[in-house]
Amino acid sequence: MSRKRITSRMLGKAELRAAGLKAINPQLDFGNSRSVEQLTDLIAKLRARIDAYNTALAVIDSSKSEIESLEKMLGELTEQLLIGVAYQYGNDSREYEMAGGVRKSDRVRRSSISRIRANAESQSSQQLPTS
Repeated sequence: MSRKRITSRMLGKAELRAAGLKAINPQLDFGNSRSVEQLTDLIAKLRARIDAYNTALAVIDSSKSEIESLEKMLGELTEQLLIGVAYQYGNDSREYEMAGGVRKSDRVRRSSISRIRANAESQSSQQLPTS
């Protein structure tokens, strides 16, 4: 999921106001850093900052996608290597265990009666009591 790019409603509003003020007088200045020139400078700074932010988000999203792709490839390779060890040495060997697998003889298999009982208990706990 990509991150949401930002836009600024205030930027659009300020650009419209600047266009109107320039139509009145491009050199309009009320003192104390209140001029059309200051307004256009601040608009340019905000636009540049928003563009930089959105560009950074695009780079982050690209990096995240690449990381996810590499993780998937790594997972597939480790699985294939474990299968290769199982094929060559067997899935009950110490080598299989050393490669990260669980030896067949070490697996605990629950009896069918306990599996049926556990399934029945989970279904009864999921039902809502009616009043």
